[in-house]
Amino acid sequence: MSPQITPFIWIDADPREARDYYFSIFDDTAEVFAMPGPGEAPMGIAISIDGNPYILFNGGPGHPQTDAFSLMVSAEGQDEVDRYWDGLTADGEEGQCGWLKDKYGVSWQIVPTMLPDVMGGPDPEGRARASQAMMGMKKLIIADLQAAYDGTA
Repeated sequence: MSPQITPFIWIDADPREARDYYFSIFDDTAEVFAMPGPGEAPMGIAISIDGNPYILFNGGPGHPQTDAFSLMVSAEGQDEVDRYWDGLTADGEEGQCGWLKDKYGVSWQIVPTMLPDVMGGPDPEGRARASQAMMGMKKLIIADLQAAYDGTA
């Protein structure tokens, strides 16, 4: 049996607020359990998003998030890219090439499922154009990436 790997996300906030924030952005969410804290607020909350486990842990300001670790969301189309991007950048900050930081400092990548088609497609010149187009984007725009690959941009 393979081990279950659960991202343990250290935040400096009430984990109930973080839970509600993420649950407002993603579908198919559930709280699994809460870990008691020293006060009224729990120290941590185990959640599930689309069947994937996460723990939101209020560890205080001692260990801020870095870009060295990110969570990647595969988005089916531009509407999904826009929805996740807009939700996670609210009170957060946009990065380059589909990367962003949410309001808790957690780094995310919002990646359209078609990206491997243009970044790994059979046309080397198309791959180079798509890569160059992506480097100029913050939020990834599917039509622009495809047009760059096709050479019609």
